Amino acid sequence: MYQSHLPSTAERSVETMIALARCSKLQRIIVAGSKCVELMFDLEARGYVHVAATANCGRPAGQYDVALIDWRGRALKNLETTLDWLVDYLWREGVLVVWADHQEPEARESLRAALESHGFVIENGTVQEGSSGVSARRRDVRPIPEAA
Repeated sequence: MYQSHLPSTAERSVETMIALARCSKLQRIIVAGSKCVELMFDLEARGYVHVAATANCGRPAGQYDVALIDWRGRALKNLETTLDWLVDYLWREGVLVVWADHQEPEARESLRAALESHGFVIENGTVQEGSSGVSARRRDVRPIPEAA
């Protein structure tokens, strides 16, 4: 009997975060948020070999290529505090992805403002089953061209 595997909402959100970040399995990734350890293990199971959760990421030195923040179930206003210290872990040309509960227009505007106040500009975004994600890069860095 043929049995199809339909990915769960959690699997789809991880896949979407990876797609938004356009990251490779060899890049250094830091994960943050209430489920950061679970996200770290999920990425490692997918073959991403340089993943650290905020609990075991060392001292900030711009050493990560990608920061993935799973902010679902958390107040968006508290994201600013996390961004205050997390951006120091991100390489100057790194990408930041924030995954959050789907927001009303004013909350999306406050997310954009929070990212911009930390020197980031949103490059891309998506909405999926009650949650949404955005990818952002530092304002003074050009995006990496996609492979042909």
